[in-house]
Amino acid sequence: MSLALDLSGRLAVVTGGTRGVGAGIARAFLQAGAEVVVCARRPPDAPVTAAGRRAQFRALDLRDAAAVPAFFDRLASEYGRLDCLVNNAGGTPYRLLGEADAARHARVVELNLLAPLTASLAAYEVMRDRPGGGSVLMIGSVSGTRPSPGTAAYGAAKAGLDHLARSMAVEWAPKVRVNTLVLGMVRTELAALHYGDEAGIAAVGATVPLGRLAEPAEIGDACVFLASDRAAYLTGASLLVHGGGERPAFLDAATVNHPTAPDATKDT
Repeated sequence: MSLALDLSGRLAVVTGGTRGVGAGIARAFLQAGAEVVVCARRPPDAPVTAAGRRAQFRALDLRDAAAVPAFFDRLASEYGRLDCLVNNAGGTPYRLLGEADAARHARVVELNLLAPLTASLAAYEVMRDRPGGGSVLMIGSVSGTRPSPGTAAYGAAKAGLDHLARSMAVEWAPKVRVNTLVLGMVRTELAALHYGDEAGIAAVGATVPLGRLAEPAEIGDACVFLASDRAAYLTGASLLVHGGGERPAFLDAATVNHPTAPDATKDT
């Protein structure tokens, strides 16, 4: 049985798909044969391409509640279908809670939670009446699963996004499937801004059980799978794409203080 995932003839929309993780997702859909539209407030520095094919760019501010439904209506008229929405757009600056007022933190929640909700509602109106339904993918984060000092509003929004996806999955079944990818650290063109030079990136990657940061293409492959017929029975799921997560700090502390101590987790 072939495991090749062929999305030929399908249309995928990737928000924030002009760079980084979003561009990696868009390229994966292009390689799988899908037509791809990437949207952001500004066009990419260079077209997003893969397998000799090119993603179409459409300008869109996801925080403009009136513009988003109009955007999906135009796509439906132009392409005659919509098969997958990937809610990838998001992000946050590093800011401790006490260093900004509630309104500033609310803008982070707006981008990372309310904007995906607005886009998903608009996409659902297009998908719900199609014979094949559709798929909505939320790009979540491990920041939504543990304390996130400096990015607390972002973490709270990502936690809410995961819960929102589970509720959408129940309400919209069986026509539209909704799943979340919970990402850890990903190596993008901006990695050096967060982790420093190559040595810094390698040091951060060494804290991950698999020993490195994810590549955008690997996130894209997971998205293609969840959007494909191979995942037809998956909805309301949270797929952990984090290389094993974060090594518990107590393990390192125990190694420092008791370097020859036996593994306390082993059966005796």
